[in-house]
Amino acid sequence: MLDDIICKKRDELNKSIENGENYDVIYKISVELDELIAKYYRMNENILI
Repeated sequence: MLDDIICKKRDELNKSIENGENYDVIYKISVELDELIAKYYRMNENILI
C-alpha cells in the first residue's frame, strides 16, 4: 500500500526532473516523498529491529 504510493511519488519526482520543472515543484514533490519514506520507516520500525 504505502510502498505503491512511494513508488508513484518517486516516479512523479523523476518525471518532473526529466521535464525540467520549476525548482519549487521539484522541491515540493521531494519533501512529500521524504515524508512518505519517513512514515514507512515509522510504521515498520518494530519489524526492522
